[in-house]
Formats: sequence, C-alpha cells, structure tokens
Amino acid sequence: MRAAKLNSTMISRVAYDEEAEALSIWFRETGRYIYYGVPRAIYEALRRAPSAGRYFNECIRRRYRCVSDPERRRFRPTG
Repeated sequence: MRAAKLNSTMISRVAYDEEAEALSIWFRETGRYIYYGVPRAIYEALRRAPSAGRYFNECIRRRYRCVSDPERRRFRPTG
C-alpha cells in the first residue's frame, strides 16, 4: 500500500491499495474514509494537487463508492 502525508487543512494523509483500487483518505475533522474503484492516477494527482481539498471535492467526492473506516469504533455515552 502506498501512503503519503499531505500538507492540507482538510486531509492529513492518504494511502492507496493498487490491488483493490482503494483510496484511503484521513480527513482532519472526520477520520478515515475508503473510496473504491479509484484509479492510481487519481491518487497520484491528489498527492500532487496544489489544493488537496479542492481536488478531492472536484474529482473524488461523490464519484466513487465510499465507506467510513470499518475499523473505527464509535463510542457513545450510555444511559
């Protein structure tokens, strides 16, 4: 899996699994999301984009199937 930290106010890091064509994006505010069916070229362009947030909004958001991190545990108050 290829991974990279980004200098972005929206995205902290990204990783790409070539075999699964899965792009993982760690958002600073909401955590990790995984986007499926993403070509490697999109991952590379995101890494090189002058504004990762803008590139994400224009080229990734709502264009690929997305799930929140399946390993993330959500803790809620009880009672």
